[in-house]
Amino acid sequence: MSNGSKGRASRSRDGSLFEHQEKELLRREAPLAARMRPRGFDGFVGQEHLIGPGRVLRKAIEADQVPSMVLWGPPGTGKTTLALLIAGLTRSHFTPVSAVASGVADLRKAVDEARDRLGQTGQRTILFVDEIHRFNKAQQDVILPHVENGTVILIGATTENPSFEVVSPLLSRCRVFTLQPLTDEHIESILRRAMADKEHGLGTLSADVEPEAMKALVTLSSGDARVALNALEIAAATTVPDAQGVRRVTVATVEEAMQRRSPRYDRAGDIHYDTISAFIKCVRGSDPDAAVYWLARMIESGEDPLFIARRLVILAAEDIGLAAPQALTVAVAAMQAVHLVGLPEGRIPLAEATIYLATAPKSNSAYVAIGAAMKDVQDTRNDPVPLHLRNAVTRLMKEMGYGEGYKYSHDYEGHFAPMDNLPGALKGRRYYKPSDQGAERDAAERLRKWWGEAKDKPKPDKP
Repeated sequence: MSNGSKGRASRSRDGSLFEHQEKELLRREAPLAARMRPRGFDGFVGQEHLIGPGRVLRKAIEADQVPSMVLWGPPGTGKTTLALLIAGLTRSHFTPVSAVASGVADLRKAVDEARDRLGQTGQRTILFVDEIHRFNKAQQDVILPHVENGTVILIGATTENPSFEVVSPLLSRCRVFTLQPLTDEHIESILRRAMADKEHGLGTLSADVEPEAMKALVTLSSGDARVALNALEIAAATTVPDAQGVRRVTVATVEEAMQRRSPRYDRAGDIHYDTISAFIKCVRGSDPDAAVYWLARMIESGEDPLFIARRLVILAAEDIGLAAPQALTVAVAAMQAVHLVGLPEGRIPLAEATIYLATAPKSNSAYVAIGAAMKDVQDTRNDPVPLHLRNAVTRLMKEMGYGEGYKYSHDYEGHFAPMDNLPGALKGRRYYKPSDQGAERDAAERLRKWWGEAKDKPKPDKP
């Protein structure tokens, strides 16, 4: 071997040694959540509907026939871990790309390397795109042809609904697998495994978590394994060992480690829309307790209180309407109060309006009426206003019949006189159909009386 060859071989060995040492250092210094990633199906907790025995995804992995896919689920449910597991079990090269920090050039480089790898060694590449919903259309289009021709197997991870965030051509070439939030039992199992693991976990620290502290860890993590593991690591590391060398982790230590729960809430994402939907449906469904709970969730998560107030104003008109006309006044007053005082005091008028609207009688008759009328406006002729409804402000207008046949309601008994006030093509159309709820019962009775009799009855003292 020439000196040059020996030098290259030596540098290669030294480089490999350095890379190994660097990886080992990173592994030791990585957060507990990263160190505890499972290496096989046995260590993967949760998502039994996807990778349980006999499930489609598990069979595809075991058969080494993995399709391109999008993993959709809340944070800390195992999306990245599952992608790494798939790569390891299928012996594919794993190329991670962050949609936050990567651009088109990074994607092209990853695809070029995947093509060379496939041609030279036959090894496939899993291109893992974390937070794929943050890629714009141009970036997603770069991946599309290479997913289609098999140069890369795409695994995208997202917390947002891929139907809205991933372009249709790319989504049609991927399977969407939905990951469910981890249960309390799942979280506790993961924590106890980390406490016992001496190689990757906290086994060498001799940590003993009190039952109430374990409950706090599980509850405050809200189904996010990453949050739970990293909080456990901080709590255990900051607990001073007792005389027996045991680190006894208490509730106070856990609360200090977690500071406070970080609610899973994105004011521009799915959870935002899901939560406001739950809130509105509970008010509409006359469930004040559930409505106040979802209100509290939004306030605690930092939702704009005026956004909540505006939705209450809409609901008061749409879902309560004329069954309790004062509901709209209450909702508008709550919005003005929130605007004046802000939070935290603003939560009180919001709660007051929420409970009032939830317990009020419900009617959507006004909503239905305007919808039906607008449909007729769009679908029928734009006929002129009937002559008797027009104001005759000039002599010519009077000669043309403007105002002729109009009956001044106050001149008639009951302050009512029937007239055909719709265009001829819509004569007899009824848009408003009052419900039998609240104040609308009285309105319905008046309408039945007026239009049921439908007779001109001048007042007795009318000349």
